[in-house]
Amino acid sequence: METLIAFIAFFATVFGIMYVHYTTRNKERMALIEKGADASLFNTGKEGRSLVNWGKFALKIGMLLMGIGLGIIVGAILESAALFPSEEAGYFSMIFIFGGLALVLYYLIDRKTK
Repeated sequence: METLIAFIAFFATVFGIMYVHYTTRNKERMALIEKGADASLFNTGKEGRSLVNWGKFALKIGMLLMGIGLGIIVGAILESAALFPSEEAGYFSMIFIFGGLALVLYYLIDRKTK
């Protein structure tokens, strides 16, 4: 029963966040249209290109997930070597360390390409 309540609460929260996001975006666009501005301002940058660079976003998410996976593997190795008193400490610390390292590496790669 508690699991069902947790799932309902999770999906209700996700729905609520999405609802607020889309209604606020709609109100902002309607206000722009009433003032005579172009509502496509939110979607495109200069020369009609999208503001979101999906290649960089995919690289960031891919590196983050690889870092998390590497953190899980290293956490399992440390658990089998009994270097941590509790298994949760090894897993969580390695996940956050390698996930953060992946994001730092992404930043360095992104900065070098600019």
